[in-house]
Amino acid sequence: MHTDRAAAIGGYAAAAWLVLWTAVNLVAPSNVAPDTLYALAPLLVCAVMSWRGTVLFAVAAVLLVVWSGWLNGTWSGVQQWIRLLDVVLVGSAAVGIAYIRVRREQQLARVTKIAEAAQRAILPSLPAGTEGLHMAARYLSAAEDAVVGGDLYDCCLEGYTRVLVGDVRGKGLAAVEQAARVIRAFRQAAAAKPHLADVASSMHTYLGRFFGAEEFATALLVECSSNTITLTSAGHPPAVLIRKDGAVSFVDLPAGLPLGIGDDFEATTMAWNSGDRLLLYTDGLSEARDADGEFLPLLEVCARLGSGTIEDALTGLLEEVRRHVPHGDLGDDLAVVMLEHSPTAAAVADPPSLHEPAGEAASRPLFVAPQQAGARVTAPPSDRYRHSVKN
Repeated sequence: MHTDRAAAIGGYAAAAWLVLWTAVNLVAPSNVAPDTLYALAPLLVCAVMSWRGTVLFAVAAVLLVVWSGWLNGTWSGVQQWIRLLDVVLVGSAAVGIAYIRVRREQQLARVTKIAEAAQRAILPSLPAGTEGLHMAARYLSAAEDAVVGGDLYDCCLEGYTRVLVGDVRGKGLAAVEQAARVIRAFRQAAAAKPHLADVASSMHTYLGRFFGAEEFATALLVECSSNTITLTSAGHPPAVLIRKDGAVSFVDLPAGLPLGIGDDFEATTMAWNSGDRLLLYTDGLSEARDADGEFLPLLEVCARLGSGTIEDALTGLLEEVRRHVPHGDLGDDLAVVMLEHSPTAAAVADPPSLHEPAGEAASRPLFVAPQQAGARVTAPPSDRYRHSVKN
């Protein structure tokens, strides 16, 4: 859509340029020849239009030079032929630039589609519920011209109820490949290790064999039980805890080092009461900025996530993000997972689509206003997560 608009603007500008200098040519003395300026028209459009469109403007520029030479009676001199050659050469160069640009854009589009398909293939469909727990996940693609990232999530329900949200450094197919390895490492360790910090350590050890010197992944691990939740962070943005009574706060826990950088992980346990919710996310959410560069006020937004179903809450959250960023276009992919403590939770049929491409408005209703939820917002205990290692 943006490409079509740019092509239209470029076409109008180039056409106006040709009309302008044609008018000048009609009223100027015969010894004033703006013929070489016609060559700027194909140069204007070669950056935004197809090579075929650029050919049209190049041909138009050449024809206008021929007409100008007839109008001013200058074909008997060498200068007019030099002007014609100049416009032909510039127009040909513009056509070549447009052709190469279009080929590269098409190649990038193919690679991006392959990477998106691979990324979506590795992301599992989380079960909608298990005993005592509701789960919902969403994935929001970045703007069309952004390369896909390594955002990921997964869960383990074998022996333990554990959930992972993570983000691999980098973009493109390499990040998607490493994201698949992070999920594999989690599945190997989550069902076998008795302590959550040991799960992170096991993942770090496994991934160290595959990560390069500058590769790493941030991750947040959560283990849910009947009355408590335990969290371990590997350099990841903190979870947001939404209490049933409306209190909202960042979960304060040791940040830890990203997987692949250091094996230093600690677990934090806290109360987990019926009706409480926990939001896990990647930095595409916490670092979403508006046109003035202001971050999304995450706690204020989360204060509206305490009512309704968690599926509706996540849909409303993504709508809020789209409204916050310019033109609804994210600069980075984001993944969000919400957990809800519910003694009556049970698996339900077919959870909603986990992937919502940018630009498509969600169809679910918005969450209720904070006044209805009686929300209270608690400031984050620290800002250290903003200074953790970023992609």
